[in-house]
Amino acid sequence: MVATNTHKNQYIPTTEFYSHIIDSLQEYSIFTVDNNLKIKSWNSGSKHLFQYNTDEIIGKPFDTIFTPTDIRAGIPAHEIAVASKSGKSMDIRWHRRKDGSTFYADGLVFPLKNENDEKIGFVKILKDITAKKEAEDAIKKYAKELEELNLHKDSVLAILSHDLRSPLASIIQGAEYLLDNYDTVEPDLAKELLNEFHQATVNELKMLDYLVKWASIKYASDVFMPAQINLAHHVEKVCDILKESANCKNLKFKSIIHPKTLVFADGKMLFSIIQNILSNAIKHSYEGDEIIISASKKNDNVVIVIKDNGAGMEDEIKDKLFVPHLKTIAKTLQTNEGAGIGLLLVKGLLEKNRGDIWVESSKGKGSSFYIELPCEEQKKDEWLSTVELETF
Repeated sequence: MVATNTHKNQYIPTTEFYSHIIDSLQEYSIFTVDNNLKIKSWNSGSKHLFQYNTDEIIGKPFDTIFTPTDIRAGIPAHEIAVASKSGKSMDIRWHRRKDGSTFYADGLVFPLKNENDEKIGFVKILKDITAKKEAEDAIKKYAKELEELNLHKDSVLAILSHDLRSPLASIIQGAEYLLDNYDTVEPDLAKELLNEFHQATVNELKMLDYLVKWASIKYASDVFMPAQINLAHHVEKVCDILKESANCKNLKFKSIIHPKTLVFADGKMLFSIIQNILSNAIKHSYEGDEIIISASKKNDNVVIVIKDNGAGMEDEIKDKLFVPHLKTIAKTLQTNEGAGIGLLLVKGLLEKNRGDIWVESSKGKGSSFYIELPCEEQKKDEWLSTVELETF
């Protein structure tokens, strides 16, 4: 309705007129709360965004539309406090609908006053910008992936040009010496050189295999089939395969993993991850030592620990062990015969399986590698305290 002032021949909008305008703004949630922060009015845009009918929401607390996380953080009260002090409070955050789903909204809160300039409540205006946020997030994700691919490519090229080329140059130089002096070289020296050539080429091939696998994580289209896997069985299989290598140094594997422990990962990738870490543990353990494999629950994840009491490593190497930089790889390759690329492979496989890896180590005091992977939720009574199950 519109009242007419005949003296000035002007139209003066009434409260009802403004109410109709506000109610017609379907893309905007506009509602008011009183000084006790109870919802007092609710436009049709609010009904559309939050799924509450007017009679369902009137009288409910202001925090009804906020997520549980924001409620615990005191966000509703903070918005009102800022609006009271500064005249408005602007925010961009997630809000909760009646069915529990959420949407991302750009919002504004400001005080509502009467004709006597007395504060009688607050007005909140919201606009759903979920689609905009999803588009921005997709662009950021794509940019990050491109950056990672470029870093990956540069690292692969650097390893090919440096860490694989240098040993090959030494092999060629030694072979040329042997060819030039074939008639005069002592048999023992020739045999020693051939043994060195053989070991060097074996190491080269091993590093090349690691490099191909590492590169394929980003570039190849291998089948990725994650599923629930019994961790104890998987670890046992790896230990059986590596038992002969361990026996050469009189090492023992000790598993402390509950038989019902499940992880959600690609089986072949998980096998490669555990095999790489255990192989390194064997390599750096002292004669007659014990390598302990354990697992524990951490929220919705499982943390696997592979611990040895061997040589350990310096902080300089440990802190950059999973970072694909040329100098780091070169140093670890020199001291660990390919472990640098192998651990980068492990890191890449874990990232693909939404996992993580970190290490605790001291020079001369051994290393503990921590592997974190997701698992499906299990009943608490199925998770017992860590119990020693078996010694392989």
